[in-house]
Amino acid sequence: MSPKYDLTMKNIFSDMADDIMSYFLGLQYTKIDELNIEFARVERRDSDMIFKCTTDKGNVAVHIEFQSENDGKMPYRMLRYSLEIMEKHNLLPYQIVIYIGKDNANMKNRLNYDFGEQNTLDYRYRIINVGDIKYTDVLKTDYYDLYSLLPLMDQNRRKEEGEKYLERCVEAIKDIPLDINKKKDIAFKAEILSGIVYKREIIEKVFSEVVRMFRIEESETYKMIIEKGIEKGIEKGIEKGAKEEKFSIAKKLLKEGMDIDRIAEITELSKEEIKKLMN
Repeated sequence: MSPKYDLTMKNIFSDMADDIMSYFLGLQYTKIDELNIEFARVERRDSDMIFKCTTDKGNVAVHIEFQSENDGKMPYRMLRYSLEIMEKHNLLPYQIVIYIGKDNANMKNRLNYDFGEQNTLDYRYRIINVGDIKYTDVLKTDYYDLYSLLPLMDQNRRKEEGEKYLERCVEAIKDIPLDINKKKDIAFKAEILSGIVYKREIIEKVFSEVVRMFRIEESETYKMIIEKGIEKGIEKGIEKGAKEEKFSIAKKLLKEGMDIDRIAEITELSKEEIKKLMN
């Protein structure tokens, strides 16, 4: 995943951290500090968010990973991440994968083996599928930063209502009892994330009114992203950006003479996909 894409995702989700930990995790904390940790290996993702949380049971490192596509190797990645967190910060990791993809989530959330009393592993983490969260449940709360995720929620209702559902999401954002600048940011993020499940023409149609009303181009998130030159990456969509970056890495490794099996392990592309890049 490219640094530009990582930065986009981090800008989108950074303001949601408090609401995610409170609403999704039910975590009660008295203090929260973001931890700077750069995961090793080519697969490093700066968009991961890690926070040191002070709770009544002690300190914990909350690691939040956003995933837009199913990844069969996710348990291995998460285990490596947990080890790095414990090694570098001496904190117990509380890990959660928040799945925001279009398809149903079908990733495993554990790794385990048992070769006897002194050779065992039972590792688990949480997976939350945003598509399983009910639209009406979120509207009953005051976790307004989560309204940016409304277009991805309530998968069954979304598929049944189609464009009408997206219109409901936009209306809900317009009705948030917050100042206009905050609503601009929430609306802009919702528009970007809508690209995961809706076609561009539908998004432009539904958001056209709110863009005129809020002047989205004045939102702080919009300015931050556009100023860093990543508008093009947003337009391509989240999932496409991740895939293209893997192809880019694979091409570079092929030029360096690395064998196909090793490239497949690093990029998580299939051998067939990598072979096509050789032509």
